[in-house]
Amino acid sequence: MSLYSIGLSGLSAAQNALSTTSNNISNVYTDGYSRQLTLLGQNGSGNGASSGVSVDGIQRQYNGYISSQLNQVNSRQSALETYQSQVNQVDDLLADSDSGLTTLMQKFFSSVEDLTGAPADAAAREGLLGSSRSMAAQFRAYDDYLGDMREGINGQIGGVVSQVNNLSDQIADLNKQVTLARARSGEEPNALLDQRDKLVSDLGELVDVNVQVQDGSTYQVSLSNGMPLVAGNKSFDLVAVKNSEDPSSITIAYEDGAGSRSPLKESVIKGGELGGLLSFRSETLDSAQNQLGQLAVTLAKSFNTQHQAGVDLNGDDGEAFFDIGSPTAISRSSNAGTGSLSAEYGDVSQLTSDDYRLTYQADGSYSVENLGSGDISTVSPDADGKLSVGGVTLTPSGNPAEGDVFMLQPTRNAAAGFDVALSDTSKIAAADGDSGGSGDNRNALALLDLQSQKLVGGSATLSGGYAAMVSDVGNRASITQANLTTQEGLSDQLYAYQQADSGVNLDEEYANLMKYQQYYSANAKIIEAGSTILDTILGLRA
Repeated sequence: MSLYSIGLSGLSAAQNALSTTSNNISNVYTDGYSRQLTLLGQNGSGNGASSGVSVDGIQRQYNGYISSQLNQVNSRQSALETYQSQVNQVDDLLADSDSGLTTLMQKFFSSVEDLTGAPADAAAREGLLGSSRSMAAQFRAYDDYLGDMREGINGQIGGVVSQVNNLSDQIADLNKQVTLARARSGEEPNALLDQRDKLVSDLGELVDVNVQVQDGSTYQVSLSNGMPLVAGNKSFDLVAVKNSEDPSSITIAYEDGAGSRSPLKESVIKGGELGGLLSFRSETLDSAQNQLGQLAVTLAKSFNTQHQAGVDLNGDDGEAFFDIGSPTAISRSSNAGTGSLSAEYGDVSQLTSDDYRLTYQADGSYSVENLGSGDISTVSPDADGKLSVGGVTLTPSGNPAEGDVFMLQPTRNAAAGFDVALSDTSKIAAADGDSGGSGDNRNALALLDLQSQKLVGGSATLSGGYAAMVSDVGNRASITQANLTTQEGLSDQLYAYQQADSGVNLDEEYANLMKYQQYYSANAKIIEAGSTILDTILGLRA
């Protein structure tokens, strides 16, 4: 091979190397870009003669294992960040010492204490009604806030699902483009590969996925249960749908290629923003709203029972002091039968903050699953045809079919209906039923004594029950923060590893730029030397 040819091959190699280095520098701040390296090889002539240099390809510096680990950590981190942002709102709401329920319940019982000192005094009676209304209004306000959070989460779930479907579509399209580009040129389409890996990373921040490479080029992306979101150049959608057991909550269904939808268990989705939303709702929001309702029902029912045992200023029997919401019993939308359940509160000492799933059996009994503890039991109608579950009395009606499912939420919406039933101060029953005297305070003392009784679930006082709810949410917030800190550390560490392998180092690229400039100049000198030699030879012949 002549000096000209050798020099020209070197110039071409230098130009390629300079182009690759320049591309690295210009993309130093491009998210998802992987550093590229020009691969040079010796031209082989087969006879041992000098043959110059060849460009064997542009290699993308990409470590699939580290990237996969980073995506998994980032997916968990995204879930925890989403969870934390939600649980902190509930924690701030419940732990507010100035306007929290603890303060208002204390003021309520203080006004009951004032009534014991002056049972016939109009001001004391008006004070009790005023503090009762403030406390009940705060219960409703808290329930409204938690209900609004539920609606917000429903909307966020729908938004995230749309983003997941959009990213899945783009990954499937890039699978097709990568395959076609490889077939046309025989070279690696590095820009397309970077785009696809960036989309997979973005998808992982929304929902935890598994990625497998098929046929050496295409990605198959699937959920943790194996259902594919992307297979080759096809994508499959997730759909936000109403929960068949609880229409107030949006859940996820999988839509296959035929358009058939299958509800997914929420346990399938743990990572990403979607997993964080679902986990927060099931672990914290449902529990907090149920506990708030349990506290409201216990306070209202216990106070009403004692209040109705006394007499008012007119000598009449006491009436219900508080209004309260009712238990919620929902028939699953896919039930085959026409059965339904109506619900009312029974023994509030048996009331819990758990929800229950009841399944109708062929023998007329119901299998009862406590969704909080996971315990399963069986209940049958009593002589009056009623069922007793967790402090709630259920009355079946209609004709259920075997396997029909009913959801029982004893306290979920109870606080929304918490209010003061009385408006006339003379109706406050401070006196004992046996005396009826206007100056008698024995029933007021009994009402005050409720403050120290273990009424909540038969194991905690009213203030203790609220403290337990605040503590539960606070603990979840603390645990989430600790886990998030750990994931952030892992993410930073893995990102550093990834950047060491795939990231662009400006100092290194600048050194390469200078090196390849010198390489280019040196090959130009080879051509110049070849030209000088040729001119000399031609001059000798002349």
